[in-house]
Amino acid sequence: MLDVTVNEAKYLSKKIMEAGEIPLLIGHFGVGKTDIARDIAKETNRKLIILVLSQMEPGDLIGLPARDENKTKFLAPDWWPEDGNTIILLDEINRAHRSIRNAIMQLLVDKRIHNHVLPEGTWIMASMNPPDENYDQVELITDPAFLSRFFILEVHPDPQEWISWSRQVNVAEEVISFISKYPEFLSVREGVSLKTSIKPSPRSWYKLSRVLSLMNEQEKKEYSYILASGIVGPEAAKVFVDQSISGSMYSPSEILLKGHIPQELDIHEANGILIRLVDFITTVDDKELESLKNNVETIVENLFKLSKVVPRDSFEAFIRMLVNLSNTPGLKGELSDTIMRKLISYSE
Repeated sequence: MLDVTVNEAKYLSKKIMEAGEIPLLIGHFGVGKTDIARDIAKETNRKLIILVLSQMEPGDLIGLPARDENKTKFLAPDWWPEDGNTIILLDEINRAHRSIRNAIMQLLVDKRIHNHVLPEGTWIMASMNPPDENYDQVELITDPAFLSRFFILEVHPDPQEWISWSRQVNVAEEVISFISKYPEFLSVREGVSLKTSIKPSPRSWYKLSRVLSLMNEQEKKEYSYILASGIVGPEAAKVFVDQSISGSMYSPSEILLKGHIPQELDIHEANGILIRLVDFITTVDDKELESLKNNVETIVENLFKLSKVVPRDSFEAFIRMLVNLSNTPGLKGELSDTIMRKLISYSE
């Protein structure tokens, strides 16, 4: 999965829900996942219903049974929306009690629970903190059938976005000044692992097509890889974007090893290349790592050329990614450290 900023997550979540699909926001506590839902609800004039699943009993979610003549029916739960002008946020979805997981799946798949069908037009989104050693119901978040229902977006706050927001809500100037000077202290930068890999399926390609159909060509260039990575996985997303979206864009290996770098790039194309390079280096296997290691000088030369045609702040973010990877044990960490150091000396 790829990092998205809060604003990107809000934009993409809205597009995903407009297509009738469901975004799953994953991020460390305090990054603004619930605020994203609130903002979308406010901007679209929808009522927001937040269900904190970790705190709910089965009856809270599915309603209680009642007798109807000679039959049993379930009463609608008190949170059930009155009309389709609603967003339902399924919060802490990875901590839902096992007894309500089937009901969650029915809600995701059929937009219903028992005999109660969601009003037409109701939007659903979900959120969770990353799984870690403190809490993790692994059966839920590693279930491929469950994960395939979502577009997964990993949310990390962007310092400049946060500073802009903080001024609007009157955050103390001392705090704003500190974060401006030391943006690395804004939030935890640990990666997210779902303890499983996202794989493509006929269903996931169909879901991806529904969202892309709502985007213009420029939006597709900017966001296709992020969307595809979160529903069909990064490997399939790379090939899909290279072959179907980017057109003349070259693959990461062709850029790094052969120096196929366009002379002119708009900001969306430039950021798209850097995103794919980040994911390529992050997920490359040991065999290709050896090939990259044997061609470090060529890689550094081509990256330096690339730095001349992409936005400076975007390339600096790429360098920070190399710094993080350099702390990884093994060949990937060694390669990242070597590339980073040579790039720095190359530019001096």
